[in-house]
Amino acid sequence: MNTRTIVKINRQDQNRQWSKMLRKPQSSLTLVKHILRNHHQLSEQNLRTSANNKAKQGDYQGAIAQFTQLIELNPNSAVDYNNRGLMYFRSGQKQEALADYNQALQLNPNLDSAYNNRANYYVSIGQTAKALEDYEQALDLNPANTRTWINQAITLRELGLYNLAIENLDLALVLGCLEGHIYAERGRAYHLRGDWNCAISDYQQALAQLPRSGASGRLRQKVKTWMLQLLEPLRA
Repeated sequence: MNTRTIVKINRQDQNRQWSKMLRKPQSSLTLVKHILRNHHQLSEQNLRTSANNKAKQGDYQGAIAQFTQLIELNPNSAVDYNNRGLMYFRSGQKQEALADYNQALQLNPNLDSAYNNRANYYVSIGQTAKALEDYEQALDLNPANTRTWINQAITLRELGLYNLAIENLDLALVLGCLEGHIYAERGRAYHLRGDWNCAISDYQQALAQLPRSGASGRLRQKVKTWMLQLLEPLRA
């Protein structure tokens, strides 16, 4: 073996060694990126869980702050804009709510819950026609959205369109969720239409199913009041 061959072999060995050394930092960099990605996902998950818990507890400003952090982490999240909008709405900051609903729909025009929430906003400021349009759009996108069926029915009922409201609630009942809410609102529609027997039956069903705490508990108290209003003339 001549000197040139030995040098060539040595250079090949050195190249292999350098290649291994260069690959190690790349492997470490990949590992770091993986760890950071997992940490980022965990941070988002923790923030979202905490925000939802604050919302359930009625701490809307705390929930807004955490949804804002989520939006900073992911500016293209239509869901987070929609959720923050709902917190703004519940805290009485209606213009901020509308801005977030609009941004959510700009990011995802197929987000049915954002149409539902924006419709609730329109109802709150008396723009019923716009509200009904948004409810229809939400149901076109997701016919299984029980809350939208209920909200649209309440709006129709407030307009005196009791038959349409009851039809909506009949359809919602088929979906098999929020049944206590549906019985309560349908009972009220029957009540206002003058169908007292159906109203009493639905009120009783609602009271049997609605929890005693939270938003459901508040609706339960409403049902009790409606029932008393209905039965009072019969006791006189």
